[in-house]
Amino acid sequence: MEKSNIHEQTTSVKDLPQDLFDELRKYIDGLEDRKGSLINILHKAQSLFGFLPREVQLFIARELGIPGSQVFGVVSFYSYFTTKPTGKYTISLCMGTACFVKGADKVKFKLEEKLGVKFGETTPDGLFTLRDVRCVGACGLAPVVLVNEKVYGNVTENDVDRILSDYQE
Repeated sequence: MEKSNIHEQTTSVKDLPQDLFDELRKYIDGLEDRKGSLINILHKAQSLFGFLPREVQLFIARELGIPGSQVFGVVSFYSYFTTKPTGKYTISLCMGTACFVKGADKVKFKLEEKLGVKFGETTPDGLFTLRDVRCVGACGLAPVVLVNEKVYGNVTENDVDRILSDYQE
């Protein structure tokens, strides 16, 4: 990957809260195998900051004594990790085979239509982020939608308004 692509793919935020960095440092310091825990550290960092901007990735690299490119390589490999800010509610639509066959594509179009954004984007009010995922391991409930950690099963396009109304403020 070219260096310019790394900068284009990773959001830079200069004024992140220091207390979150302190909490992340404390978490890292508490690990027995720091260098072998990169993925766990990235999960913790994403739960703290909501995403993994360049500054957080470089902080982790410095704390572990590894190159920033190694951290970015892991972040960019796993679709779970995001380098862009996400909405208060992340709507994940399973696009695995069972969900797709049972109409996930119709749910996808309805979500995009109702929220006015495409998958991978966040609504302008910062409330919702749309993501597609390959499989959530709940094929018996296909199609499956997750809003943060809450699971909705057997979802049709007719359920989209009801699901969104649970979260609209």
